[in-house]
Amino acid sequence: MSIGRTIRIYLDDGSISGIRHAEIVNWTGQAISAPRTQVKSLSDWEESKKPGVYFLFGVDETSGNSAVYIGEAENVLDRLQSHVATKDFWNEVVLFTNKDENLTKSHVKYLESRLVQFAKSAERYVVLNGNEPQQPVLPRGDRDAMEEFLSNIRVLLGVIGHKALESLAQHEVPKSLENQAHEESALASNNSNFSLKVKGISAKAVLTDEGIVVLSGSMVADKIRDSLSTGYQKLRAELIDSGAVVKGSDGILRFTRDRLFTSPSQAAAIIAGYAINGRHHWQTESGKTLKAVEESEATSI
Repeated sequence: MSIGRTIRIYLDDGSISGIRHAEIVNWTGQAISAPRTQVKSLSDWEESKKPGVYFLFGVDETSGNSAVYIGEAENVLDRLQSHVATKDFWNEVVLFTNKDENLTKSHVKYLESRLVQFAKSAERYVVLNGNEPQQPVLPRGDRDAMEEFLSNIRVLLGVIGHKALESLAQHEVPKSLENQAHEESALASNNSNFSLKVKGISAKAVLTDEGIVVLSGSMVADKIRDSLSTGYQKLRAELIDSGAVVKGSDGILRFTRDRLFTSPSQAAAIIAGYAINGRHHWQTESGKTLKAVEESEATSI
């Protein structure tokens, strides 16, 4: 069973775009979010001068996509001040430290290494870390404590507005988040898994709270029809240009990674190459359409 959490967020100047302090009730960790323009103001926050990990969020200059750099430091504020001078891409920092003095250099290096792994696995942001940080060996008790710390970082980071650690679909879960995600995925019935089969094209997807996630390996029609809207044609071309959809040696276009779509019809149209009602064509393993699943769930409330 999923466990609820109570989260407190303090707005330093009353603005949602300024410095924010976030914490989970009964957890010793804490998060501070600040725009780049207010990093100097963090000198008034003792919480920022402790050992911890941090996320720099911005835009990748090469691809134009959202990007993140993940780091660690014994004094996070000192490190951030150096990044203001040396890294141009970012416009927001989110840092995590502990309210007590129990986070050591080894602990934060462990957290950094695991967080980079999670962010790369999630594939939501371009991860700008050149190399994957080496993971130190911790005593079993310390390692388990850091895994719990990571789980809470994931929650607070998402609440602050960045889903950099969230897998698009629960079929792939970063190892250190397995314990927490296990309960979440166990709650999802087979009605969350769908397939689409049209004119020799086969695709699989998972329905999530964010939309529908087409899974890596799903096929895409080679040609499009006039009924495919201009917007969908443009999105399809972007998927191919970015390498999210690639033609294999067998001449078939396939998704190379999981891809989130805002609606079932958008996903179905991109895959089929023409206008199509996704709620009628995405089906469960038992052959139940997405429309029928939604109607069934609505009547059971």
